[in-house]
Amino acid sequence: MTDISLLERVDRLESLDEIRQLAAKYSLSLDMRDLDSHVNLFAEDIRVSREKVGRAHLRQWLDDTLRLQFTGTAHHIGNHIIEFEDPDHAHGVVYSKNEHETGDEWVIMQMLYWDNYQRIEGRWYFRRRLPCYWYATDLNKPPIGDNKMRWPDRDRYTGAFHDLWPSWKEFWANPPVGDEPDVAAPAPIEQFLNTMRRDAAEPKIRVR
Repeated sequence: MTDISLLERVDRLESLDEIRQLAAKYSLSLDMRDLDSHVNLFAEDIRVSREKVGRAHLRQWLDDTLRLQFTGTAHHIGNHIIEFEDPDHAHGVVYSKNEHETGDEWVIMQMLYWDNYQRIEGRWYFRRRLPCYWYATDLNKPPIGDNKMRWPDRDRYTGAFHDLWPSWKEFWANPPVGDEPDVAAPAPIEQFLNTMRRDAAEPKIRVR
């Protein structure tokens, strides 16, 4: 491990905790519809679409989306891996299991976020969130088979839950033959996600 000072270690621990709190605050503020608290978790110049930038535009987009689609939601966050590029920039992956009241159906969802975080004037913010979905379906209808994103009154489609991870396709395309191959070396510290991504470029986010 690279030698770092005690102050740098403490700063890293405090940053880890603040970033984890950021993800928890995201869920609570979204579910309780406190959109002012919610959008202030993002950098002030957050990009909302190709033409729109800023928290006010993000707030308006959220207001429109939540009123149109959902009576209520609950986001339960789980596994959270965070890696630092430098003291003020980090990326991470956080699992989220969500429940949605939408019309006369109760839709459950499993997804993960690929996050980018930035510390600005001493505070950590989301720089962006890339949602990757595995399934969404009525509570009483297991999403067996293809096109696991199944919202009421919409065509079914496939989420991007596995798309960032080459290991998913590699696993299914390469069943073992004969002796097992050698095990790869462990990922370097702060490079677990990049190693799993096979050093691919930063994943793209679809601008609305």
